[in-house]
Amino acid sequence: MCDTFVALASATRDGSVILGKNSDREPNEAHEVVFVPAADHAPGATVTTTYLTVPQVGHTYAVLLAKPYWIWGAEMGVNSHGVAIGNEAVFTRVPREQTDGLIGMDLLRLALERSATADEAVDVIADLLGRHGQGGQCGHTHDLRYDNSFIVADPQQAWVLETAGREWAASRIEGYGSISNAITQHRDADRRSAGLVAEAVRRGWCTGADDFDFAAQYCDRVYTRFSDARPRQCRTEGALAAAAGAIEPSEAMRLLRDHGKDGDHARWTPARGLLGQDVCAHAGFGPVRVSQSVGSMVAHLVPGQSPTVWVTGTSAPCTSVFKPVWLDGGLPGLGPSPTGTYDPATLWWRHEDLHRATLAHYPEAISAYAADRDRLEADLLKRADKARVGSPDDRAALTVDAFAEAEAAERQWLARVPPARRPKGGLYARAWAGFDRAADRP
Repeated sequence: MCDTFVALASATRDGSVILGKNSDREPNEAHEVVFVPAADHAPGATVTTTYLTVPQVGHTYAVLLAKPYWIWGAEMGVNSHGVAIGNEAVFTRVPREQTDGLIGMDLLRLALERSATADEAVDVIADLLGRHGQGGQCGHTHDLRYDNSFIVADPQQAWVLETAGREWAASRIEGYGSISNAITQHRDADRRSAGLVAEAVRRGWCTGADDFDFAAQYCDRVYTRFSDARPRQCRTEGALAAAAGAIEPSEAMRLLRDHGKDGDHARWTPARGLLGQDVCAHAGFGPVRVSQSVGSMVAHLVPGQSPTVWVTGTSAPCTSVFKPVWLDGGLPGLGPSPTGTYDPATLWWRHEDLHRATLAHYPEAISAYAADRDRLEADLLKRADKARVGSPDDRAALTVDAFAEAEAAERQWLARVPPARRPKGGLYARAWAGFDRAADRP
């Protein structure tokens, strides 16, 4: 389960557009940040996505993607034109198609590679849905299939785009907005597919446009309820409303670390509870709390500038550092791509040592380094403000330094975390011991 939000120029301190997202996936579903350069393609070329091969376009734009290691597409990303997209799983009453199509992450990457504006990205996704449909296994080790919603932004505007099978609706966002794992549009969409109302009529959900309601009639109530989507969306919407007019990248990072109304309490721990989920998601025991925030991104989109993309590249934003990346500066060498098996040669799994040590007794452990994490990020934010108006070489150098400084700090923090003991909550301890065994983690 995930959360995506955006603040437009009227809601940000500097008149930029800021998009933030957590990617919530299975605890061992390693996440990676990759840069794909622009490319030209021959007539008749094709591209193979996660399950489907589709026609390629003549030119694809450079993209920075944050993605599950095994999926061709991405949960979130930004392109060289400053188009940024985050996707969400949504659970609808539309039956699955018999053959696999494009999954939501594939639609996101294809739109970033082919669109110079948010308007174009909405058109690309809508066209691909109509041509190829959507569907396929999206779970890492569990069977999970779903439809998708998106926030699509560029430095001037943003859309919410929500889908059900091959049908869709889209609305312009004014000021700020957020989505979670539920359809949010009712009958007020700015654009929608030609068949959206007709499909609802055909299935007996409404009699026509006068009593049509996308969210009420298309949502699967059971999956939507247990995803805790609506409380999480209320949490992000409320935070954006409270900060409107003064939202900065630092506020987006803080919101991605949100643990709910009790999350600032000194004794809060993810070891409590079998149900429910927060914006900063932590997996636990049982069939409901199976998702973990495995990667996070904040895109800072300023007109006329290369987009500044803040990524963790690591699990749990509350235990991670956001590092700045620019598409014209590229990524430093991050080592091999991770997999679902523990590998300390990879950035994501190295961080898991700190993350999982923190989970063993969260309140005491996080207090050992949270203030240092915030100070390091504050320093990086100041340095990034200078670098984003400098040269590409300046930006590339800061990215290299930021990743190195974050890793060095995390090694110090791991040494500072008090010795592990049995986590509070036996079922929670059992769940994480199982995740470690499944990943062959010592």
